[in-house]
Amino acid sequence: MDSRLLMMLQVFVSPPQKLGAVPHGTRIIAPITSGTFEGPRLRGKVLPGGGDWTLSRSDAVLELDLRITLETDDGALISMTSFGLRHGPPEVLAALARGESVDPSKYYFRTARRFETSAPAYAFLNRLIAIASGDRRPTGPIYTINEIL
Repeated sequence: MDSRLLMMLQVFVSPPQKLGAVPHGTRIIAPITSGTFEGPRLRGKVLPGGGDWTLSRSDAVLELDLRITLETDDGALISMTSFGLRHGPPEVLAALARGESVDPSKYYFRTARRFETSAPAYAFLNRLIAIASGDRRPTGPIYTINEIL
């Protein structure tokens, strides 16, 4: 399966909202306050108001459900949703939980992305699936997002 770089995305999060124990694990919502993205065909900023609804499962896997709005440099709005998983060795997960920077090769952090837009210049996004690998930083993750060709 071939892919090519769609964009690099960095999001910044504010302190999480801890819902606590829910039927399938522990739910935490991380509000996304801002960010930037840049790729060969688009660049811009992440608008405030999105979030990452995470579910910490009993098998030490973190489910990620991210929803954000992107605004391109030319003013187009793009909705991005993703679902993904993050897991790794207990000591790596503990370091991430403490807010430490950890080499992303030490843990699994992958998401599948979908986009929606009404902007003709970016309509190609409505017709693709993208896969991202993540690097969790203390201020928020950085994603390398590749479109599947």
